[in-house]
Amino acid sequence: MENKIDYGKIEKNAKVRKTVVNVITYTLLAFWAVVVLFPFYWMILTSVKGYGEYNSEYIPKFFTLSPTMQNYVDAFTTVSLGRYLTNTVIFTIATTAIMLVVITLAAFAFARLDFKGKNIAFVIFLSLMMIPNELVIITNYVTITNLDMRNTFQGLILPSVTSVFYIYLLKENFEQIPDSLYYAAKVDGTSDLKYLLKVMIPISKPTLVTVTILKIIECWNSYVWPRLITDDENYYLVSNGIQEIRENGFGRENIPAMMAAVVVISLPLIVLFLVFRKQIMEGVSRGGTKG
Repeated sequence: MENKIDYGKIEKNAKVRKTVVNVITYTLLAFWAVVVLFPFYWMILTSVKGYGEYNSEYIPKFFTLSPTMQNYVDAFTTVSLGRYLTNTVIFTIATTAIMLVVITLAAFAFARLDFKGKNIAFVIFLSLMMIPNELVIITNYVTITNLDMRNTFQGLILPSVTSVFYIYLLKENFEQIPDSLYYAAKVDGTSDLKYLLKVMIPISKPTLVTVTILKIIECWNSYVWPRLITDDENYYLVSNGIQEIRENGFGRENIPAMMAAVVVISLPLIVLFLVFRKQIMEGVSRGGTKG
């Protein structure tokens, strides 16, 4: 007697296995999300706790019944947080804008122009990525000091206006554009600069948006170079200013006010990433795929 296959039972078992796998997967994802987001929750929670309430907690509480915004008021009135934010915005916008011009022209030259020794020059250029940042910082510090640019925006900005990695990423993206478009443009008498502006940049917009956002985040979080090249409070960025706030502003004991300042500093980057997260993912995947 032939055995009959019970397709209904097989389908039911498959659904049960799929359900179990989904439950396990989403449980692990939820646990990881809690682990990742908890520091942000704790930062915001601490920032709305009163100074007395926070210091009276022998065992930290995961909630507060009397939130206050006074810590945020103190962040702008007690210390120069507004100045630090303004300096950081100037530094970030200027550095990012200049860098976009530099890397776009360099990537175009390596991707589309033909000149003697191009491949060798690009290999040497990539080898710069192997040099430790500490050595570059020392060289930049000596150069900026000799040019008398310490405690100036020029000294802060100039060493950060190029990036070998971003040039490489953009070059790979430019090389995905068919050569036929370039040759057709040259036949029509289009200049290289016009072709770059009218064709290559619009097509590579996702990658350029990604590079822009990553550079903004990099500038906003910059710490070592600004700390090294500036000792004048008028040129402190938020990353350096937060240490100054801790030492000479609120003091080491006023943690709620410190957390309020950190929230204010972190919020722009969080909003930026949430708004442009799709463009970042698209630009990175586009830049890393050829063909």
